[in-house]
Amino acid sequence: MLRSGYSSDAVLKELATKKFADAFDSTAETELVKAGANQSLIDALRSGVYQLSPAEIASAQARAANQSRTEANSAAAVANTGQAMSQAAPANPSAPAQQGGPMYDHLKDDLVYWHEGSFAPFDNEVLERKKLYLLFFSAIWSKEGRQFTSQLADYYNRVHPQHPEFEIVFFSADRSEFAMENYVSQTSMPWPAVAYDKLQGKAGALAGALTHKIPRLILAEASGRLLSDSGESQPNFDKVLSDLDKLLAASN
Repeated sequence: MLRSGYSSDAVLKELATKKFADAFDSTAETELVKAGANQSLIDALRSGVYQLSPAEIASAQARAANQSRTEANSAAAVANTGQAMSQAAPANPSAPAQQGGPMYDHLKDDLVYWHEGSFAPFDNEVLERKKLYLLFFSAIWSKEGRQFTSQLADYYNRVHPQHPEFEIVFFSADRSEFAMENYVSQTSMPWPAVAYDKLQGKAGALAGALTHKIPRLILAEASGRLLSDSGESQPNFDKVLSDLDKLLAASN
């Protein structure tokens, strides 16, 4: 967290509500010092107050195993929806007509949006009318992702009022809900996001099926068919936005 720009006091504040399971040894202490941790944080972690007990760690591992099984089942379901997540469309795809569909099924009930200082549930009825989805994978610790977020917000605020048939959905790769909240609020994301506690479920499984490196931007239609992809090694976000522009123009 310190390497993500958080202060030692911010880390202590989060540890007051969320304990950690990792061992705090000399190697961990050295890494934290290098990252800028102050002595108060080091002493607090050394005391063991913020560390989970062996029973709590075992319980957390059991929950993680259950979540992994849920994710695997959800990923299998994605693969079975007409191979929706496996093939990209031609460079000039025709404008899609479907509403609802597999994308809606995997996202409904799992989305939130930032409203008056906290997350609120996103309306499923609004989501069901979407025909196109821009799936945005990023995190507060990704410098490239943060830089692109402002560009994407400008695009959304300019285009979305005239074309409500598309929606951006943010998939967080942040290391905590606290970090995700900071990212969303600091960048004033105007689009919905997968709730942090849903990232191991059916919506979050899309992230595992589609990407292994962030930031990334993927355009998909309601059926789940991929239409454009920024790529991972050197993401080309402008290409994806250009492809979306062509689709929206064709739908007029």
